[in-house]
Amino acid sequence: MNKYGNAAVRAVKFYTNGQATTPQDAWEMATIAIFRDGTASQTKGCPKGAFLGLCEVGLVKGIPGGIYTNSTKNKSYAVRAISILKHDPSYGSNIEQLWLAAIGGVEKKHNSQMNVVLALWNNGLIA
Repeated sequence: MNKYGNAAVRAVKFYTNGQATTPQDAWEMATIAIFRDGTASQTKGCPKGAFLGLCEVGLVKGIPGGIYTNSTKNKSYAVRAISILKHDPSYGSNIEQLWLAAIGGVEKKHNSQMNVVLALWNNGLIA
Protein backbone atom coordinates (compact mmCIF):
# COMPACT_ATOMS: atom_id res chain seq x y z
CA MET A 1 0.00 0.00 0.00
CA ASN A 2 1.46 3.36 -0.97
CA LYS A 3 1.23 6.53 1.11
CA TYR A 4 -2.07 7.67 -0.39
CA GLY A 5 -3.60 4.28 0.31
CA ASN A 6 -2.31 4.55 3.86
CA ALA A 7 -3.80 8.04 4.09
CA ALA A 8 -7.21 6.75 3.01
CA VAL A 9 -7.21 3.99 5.63
CA ARG A 10 -6.01 6.39 8.33
CA ALA A 11 -8.62 8.97 7.34
CA VAL A 12 -11.40 6.41 7.82
CA LYS A 13 -10.01 5.60 11.26
CA PHE A 14 -9.76 9.30 12.18
CA TYR A 15 -13.39 9.78 11.20
CA THR A 16 -14.83 6.62 12.74
CA ASN A 17 -13.03 7.06 16.07
CA GLY A 18 -14.24 10.66 16.35
CA GLN A 19 -10.92 12.43 15.90
CA ALA A 20 -12.28 14.13 12.77
CA THR A 21 -15.80 15.46 12.33
CA THR A 22 -15.86 15.43 8.52
CA PRO A 23 -14.26 13.22 5.86
CA GLN A 24 -12.44 16.31 4.58
CA ASP A 25 -10.90 16.91 8.01
CA ALA A 26 -10.02 13.23 8.30
CA TRP A 27 -8.21 13.29 4.95
CA GLU A 28 -6.40 16.47 5.95
CA MET A 29 -5.28 14.96 9.27
CA ALA A 30 -4.10 11.75 7.61
CA THR A 31 -2.15 13.47 4.84
CA ILE A 32 -0.54 15.93 7.24
CA ALA A 33 0.60 13.01 9.41
CA ILE A 34 2.10 11.24 6.41
CA PHE A 35 3.43 14.08 4.21
CA ARG A 36 3.65 17.19 6.46
CA ASP A 37 1.34 20.17 6.20
CA GLY A 38 1.34 22.21 3.00
CA THR A 39 3.59 19.96 0.94
CA ALA A 40 2.66 19.20 -2.67
CA SER A 41 2.06 15.57 -1.73
CA GLN A 42 -0.20 16.56 1.15
CA THR A 43 -2.37 18.84 -1.01
CA LYS A 44 -2.49 16.58 -4.10
CA GLY A 45 -6.03 16.63 -5.46
CA CYS A 46 -6.47 13.35 -7.34
CA PRO A 47 -6.26 10.89 -4.43
CA LYS A 48 -8.21 13.29 -2.23
CA GLY A 49 -10.96 13.54 -4.85
CA ALA A 50 -11.10 9.76 -5.13
CA PHE A 51 -11.37 9.31 -1.36
CA LEU A 52 -13.94 12.04 -0.82
CA GLY A 53 -15.89 10.90 -3.87
CA LEU A 54 -16.23 7.40 -2.45
CA CYS A 55 -17.30 8.90 0.88
CA GLU A 56 -19.78 11.16 -0.87
CA VAL A 57 -21.69 8.27 -2.45
CA GLY A 58 -21.68 6.26 0.78
CA LEU A 59 -19.20 3.59 -0.30
CA VAL A 60 -16.82 3.94 2.65
CA LYS A 61 -17.80 2.00 5.76
CA GLY A 62 -18.49 4.20 8.74
CA ILE A 63 -18.79 7.41 6.74
CA PRO A 64 -22.28 8.57 5.74
CA GLY A 65 -22.89 9.81 2.22
CA GLY A 66 -23.00 13.56 1.82
CA ILE A 67 -21.49 16.43 -0.11
CA TYR A 68 -17.73 16.29 0.35
CA THR A 69 -15.98 17.17 -2.91
CA ASN A 70 -16.20 19.18 -6.11
CA SER A 71 -14.20 16.51 -7.93
CA THR A 72 -16.11 14.89 -10.72
CA LYS A 73 -13.45 12.99 -12.65
CA ASN A 74 -11.57 11.50 -9.71
CA LYS A 75 -14.82 10.65 -7.97
CA SER A 76 -16.14 8.90 -11.07
CA TYR A 77 -12.90 6.95 -11.59
CA ALA A 78 -13.01 5.71 -8.01
CA VAL A 79 -16.71 4.83 -8.06
CA ARG A 80 -16.30 2.95 -11.36
CA ALA A 81 -13.29 1.10 -9.96
CA ILE A 82 -15.33 -0.08 -6.96
CA SER A 83 -18.09 -1.27 -9.28
CA ILE A 84 -15.51 -3.19 -11.31
CA LEU A 85 -14.01 -4.76 -8.19
CA LYS A 86 -17.44 -5.81 -6.94
CA HIS A 87 -18.12 -7.58 -10.24
CA ASP A 88 -14.62 -9.00 -10.68
CA PRO A 89 -12.35 -8.93 -7.60
CA SER A 90 -9.41 -10.21 -9.69
CA TYR A 91 -8.85 -6.60 -10.75
CA GLY A 92 -7.65 -6.00 -7.20
CA SER A 93 -4.33 -7.64 -7.96
CA ASN A 94 -3.36 -5.30 -10.80
CA ILE A 95 -3.59 -1.56 -10.24
CA GLU A 96 -2.87 -0.69 -13.88
CA GLN A 97 -5.52 -3.08 -15.19
CA LEU A 98 -8.06 -1.64 -12.73
CA TRP A 99 -7.17 1.90 -13.79
CA LEU A 100 -7.58 1.09 -17.49
CA ALA A 101 -10.95 -0.50 -16.83
CA ALA A 102 -12.08 2.43 -14.67
CA ILE A 103 -11.26 5.00 -17.35
CA GLY A 104 -12.61 2.94 -20.22
CA GLY A 105 -9.26 2.01 -21.76
CA VAL A 106 -8.18 5.58 -22.52
CA GLU A 107 -4.42 6.10 -22.31
CA LYS A 108 -4.03 8.23 -19.24
CA LYS A 109 -1.70 7.78 -16.30
CA HIS A 110 -3.31 7.28 -12.92
CA ASN A 111 -2.41 9.69 -10.17
CA SER A 112 -2.85 7.58 -7.02
CA GLN A 113 -6.63 7.33 -7.28
CA MET A 114 -6.43 3.55 -7.58
CA ASN A 115 -4.07 3.35 -4.60
CA VAL A 116 -6.86 4.88 -2.52
CA VAL A 117 -9.48 2.55 -4.00
CA LEU A 118 -7.43 -0.60 -3.49
CA ALA A 119 -6.34 0.31 0.03
CA LEU A 120 -9.96 0.77 1.09
CA TRP A 121 -11.02 -2.37 -0.78
CA ASN A 122 -8.23 -4.55 0.60
CA ASN A 123 -8.79 -3.33 4.16
CA GLY A 124 -12.50 -4.14 4.11
CA LEU A 125 -13.54 -0.50 4.24
CA ILE A 126 -15.87 -0.52 1.23
CA ALA A 127 -19.59 -0.79 1.98
